[in-house]
Amino acid sequence: MGLSTHGLTVGHSGQALLGPLDLELAAGRFVCLIGANGAGKSTLIRTLCGMQPAVSGEVRIDGVALGRITASERARRLAVVLTERVDVAQMTGHDLVCLGRYPHLGWGGRLGARDHEAVQAALLQAGALALADRLVAEMSDGERQKVLIARALAQQPRLLVLDEATAFLDLPRRIETMHLLLALAREQGLAVLLSTHDLELALRHADALWLIDGQRRLHAGAPEDLALDGTLAASFAADGLVFDLERAELLVGRSARRGIRIEGGGIPAAWARRAMQRAGYAHDPEAAQAVHAGKHGVYTLSQRGEEPRRFATLGALVEALCAREGTTA
Repeated sequence: MGLSTHGLTVGHSGQALLGPLDLELAAGRFVCLIGANGAGKSTLIRTLCGMQPAVSGEVRIDGVALGRITASERARRLAVVLTERVDVAQMTGHDLVCLGRYPHLGWGGRLGARDHEAVQAALLQAGALALADRLVAEMSDGERQKVLIARALAQQPRLLVLDEATAFLDLPRRIETMHLLLALAREQGLAVLLSTHDLELALRHADALWLIDGQRRLHAGAPEDLALDGTLAASFAADGLVFDLERAELLVGRSARRGIRIEGGGIPAAWARRAMQRAGYAHDPEAAQAVHAGKHGVYTLSQRGEEPRRFATLGALVEALCAREGTTA
């Protein structure tokens, strides 16, 4: 069933920060929580996980109010991955993942055959099998994140919540983590919630966004719908950013200096368009100046009344345009 909230208001010491909120995160869905620092993302995450009380309203997991679920039952339904570094001393990856089985153990606290099977399955699902015998203290940030996700999966939860899980990862590891979380939702039927600053990756992977704007209002919807109805653009305008609807990315707010025609097709033309936008030019089919993207990586810059100039790279073409305008890209 997943996670839901009803009239939920979150904050600190009884002071409301965000809400009231009626949210839904169904099993098999991947949702990204987006917002600026201080907008209330971590407060919302901690309240949803029962780590701090709500100001008002309630959180439900599988239709049951969070306050009515015992701590051990909550740990079997909900797994959390936070950004705080874990003090694991000389634990191996396997040892750390085994900790995820404790909500399922009896008074003896010993792992049985089924527990070891669950640990192996979690390592496999998280792509961390090769890290099982490695010391966690010697792992990179990306490797450690895989093991922490494996530990959460070893709990065999229905809901997986991650707070800034990609914050300290390089780009390849961030992309890898987003693919992993989407696969867990699709293939394992988990409800997955990730708090992140990676808007562009969230747009590509999430089933829905929970977007907190500058006025601490939360907007929920499919990424494409929030882009098309102007919510994304309005939410980041106060920070001096422009959401480019065609490219689906945030740009520093600046208008194009002049128009230019982009001719040709396929991948070369698509990248020529990106290069022109980076240099401050907007595509204009009526412009006197044109860039033609050839099939073999040759780019021609032409202007009415002038001899066409050819360039072997887009970088050289942009430099020529900027030199003509007396600007920099």
